[in-house]
Amino acid sequence: MKKNNLTGWKYIITGFLGLGFVLLLLLLVVFAQLSGKGIFGKCVGVVSIDSEITVEGEESGLFSLGKPGSEEIAKTIKQLNKRDDIGAVVIVINSPGGSVVGSREIYSAVEGLKKPKVAYLREVAASGGYYVASGADYIIADPNTLTGSIGVVATVAEFSELFDMIGVNFTTIKSGEYKDIGSVERPLTEKEREILESIINETFEEFKGVVVKNRGKKLDKERMDEIFDGRVMSGRQAYSYGLVDELGSKEDALRKAAEMGGIEYEEDVPVCEIPFPSKYGGGLFGKSFLDGINEIAKKKITIELK
Repeated sequence: MKKNNLTGWKYIITGFLGLGFVLLLLLLVVFAQLSGKGIFGKCVGVVSIDSEITVEGEESGLFSLGKPGSEEIAKTIKQLNKRDDIGAVVIVINSPGGSVVGSREIYSAVEGLKKPKVAYLREVAASGGYYVASGADYIIADPNTLTGSIGVVATVAEFSELFDMIGVNFTTIKSGEYKDIGSVERPLTEKEREILESIINETFEEFKGVVVKNRGKKLDKERMDEIFDGRVMSGRQAYSYGLVDELGSKEDALRKAAEMGGIEYEEDVPVCEIPFPSKYGGGLFGKSFLDGINEIAKKKITIELK
């Protein structure tokens, strides 16, 4: 009888020790994530940019997936410099571009990342999306991705004829001749067009300068006019122009990053998915049905890298 009791206590004690070991292991993993210290060796950090680039983020809601703004994306990328467990980074880009300021903020964060970094151009990585990618050390594109579109566009909405038809009149009191430039109530004057074109050209020269700085030696010098005429191109075409270093898959990008970061692995590359704050998670009913509506009323003039 005593022997059976001792055996029972033996199993109980063993069970508690096993449970304690599991809890300790979980605590170590949590601590590693919070402190940025890895306990299982180096990994490749993966940051995914999966939407139009905007300055302001959109928090998750009942009808919205939510998306981080450029400041949040840039901040997340910068924090990777403090992660000892991350040996290299892959920036997965699936974005048509967007905000000029937002694209520049993310690009600056990528450029300033003090770890080997590979940009992977997935389905769409055009204009501002390519701007961001150019800050990486190495660019891999899917052969069928849509990229390029290196340029700047301004959209000015104008409804004067519609307002005349429905009898809507506007009276504008302004402090200067060009204070209401881009007003929806009248067409642009030639001088106003020149003013806007000067801004577009200035922004384009900055964009062009970034590409030449980062890709200059690899670009096809005989086709520079084609590279910078704003055309959209496939991954294969971008490779022929020298805008990307290699055609391949996401797995190829992970392997390249691991190689550049000196990360050893047997079969699969160890990956650390880098999440954005939980407020940018999924909405209950998916993407907002309002996303497809053009919010003209927000701005008279929209200047974008798209």
